[in-house]
Amino acid sequence: MDAGAAAPGPGPGVYVHVPFCAARCDYCAFATWTDRGHLMDAYVDACVTDVRRRVADGMADAATVYVGGGTPSLLPAPALARILDAIPRRPDAEVTVEANPDSVDAAKLRVYRDRGVTRVSLGVQSTRAHVLAALGRTHDRANVDRAVAAVVDAGIASFNLDVIAGADGESDADFDATLTDVLGLAPPHVSVYGLMVEPGTALERRVAAGDCAPPDPDVQADRYLRADARLTGAGLGWYEVSNWARPGHECRHNQGYWSGEECVAIGAAAHGYTDGERWWNTPRPERYIARIGAGRSPVAGRERPDGDAAALDRFALALRTRAGAPLADADPDAVGELAAAGLLDVVGDRVVLRPSGRLLATEATRRLRPAPGRADGRIGTRYIGVPG
Repeated sequence: MDAGAAAPGPGPGVYVHVPFCAARCDYCAFATWTDRGHLMDAYVDACVTDVRRRVADGMADAATVYVGGGTPSLLPAPALARILDAIPRRPDAEVTVEANPDSVDAAKLRVYRDRGVTRVSLGVQSTRAHVLAALGRTHDRANVDRAVAAVVDAGIASFNLDVIAGADGESDADFDATLTDVLGLAPPHVSVYGLMVEPGTALERRVAAGDCAPPDPDVQADRYLRADARLTGAGLGWYEVSNWARPGHECRHNQGYWSGEECVAIGAAAHGYTDGERWWNTPRPERYIARIGAGRSPVAGRERPDGDAAALDRFALALRTRAGAPLADADPDAVGELAAAGLLDVVGDRVVLRPSGRLLATEATRRLRPAPGRADGRIGTRYIGVPG
C-alpha cells in the first residue's frame, strides 16, 4: 500500500473526543477541561448513545477509530472500553488511543488491547526536565520509559511518540538528547511538531508578559531538519510533514484525513466530515451530554466547501504527504520556480516537497495553487502538524 494514501476498503473513520485532563499544558488550545471530572460517567453514556444513534442511521463499520483529547487515558479503562465496544468496526480496523505517560498503566493497556486497540499515541514532547516544565507537562523521563514498556508488554501492535520543538529554554543539545532518548525506545512511529503560541493559552500570557521567549521559527526549522535526518537514518520513513514511521506503522486514521475519507465525530468539540460536509459538535461536555440526553443532535455547525475550496483542501493535504499532490493541478510556473529553489521534486505525475519545502508547506500550496483572485506572496516559514 502507498503510505501516502489511506487504507483501501469501505468504512469511515470515527473520531472520539475525550475532553478531560488532570492539568492543562501551557501551550494547549484544545477543547479540554480540568474541572469536569464529575461528568465522566454521563459523558461516556452520551458518547455511547451518540454512536448507537449513528449506527441506527446507517453508519458503516469503521475502518479506523481515533480516541483523542484531552487525555483519553484519564478515563477509567472500563469506561473507555464501553465507548469502543459501541463502535462497529471492520475486522482489520486500526484503533488508536492517545495517552499521557503519567496516566496509563499495564492493567489499563491490557483492557485497551482486549477491546481491539492497535495503537497508542504517547505525548512525550521532551525528555529534559526543564523543557517539560516550560511546556507545563506533568510527566518525567521515567514515566515515558515505563509507559512504553507497558505498551510493548501489553502486546499492542504499534505506538507513536510525540515530540515538540522550540520550547523556551530548550537548546539544540536538549532537542538532540530527546531524539536520542526517543529513538532508544525503538518506536515504530514518531511525530515532531513546532511549538505554537495559541490565543488564550497560558503560554500566550507568559509570552505577552515577557516571562518567556516566543518560539524562534528559524530554530524550529533547523530542529525539524535535524529530526528528519535522524529519524530517517534510524529507519523511520517520512510520510507527512510532521510524521515518520516504520513500514506498516503509518497512522491510517490520519491518512484518511489527508486523503479526504469520511470521518464521524463523537463527543464534545469533535469535528466530522461526511457527504461532502464538514460539521462539528457543541464544544462543552455538559451541553453535549444535555443534547444527547434530550434526543437532540449535538451538531453545533456545518459547512459545505464549494468546488474550488474543496479542491484546494485536497491539494494542500496531499502536498503535505510522501505521495505528493497531482502535478496536473499545480501552476506550472510555480512548479518550476519551487523546484529550482530546491523545495520540491516532480516525481512522475506528482509534486513532492523536499525537507526544506515541508517547512513552507502552506505557502508552497498558495504558490502552486493560488486561490482565485489572490496575488502571489512571499513564502513564509511555518510548519504545523496533525497529532499522530
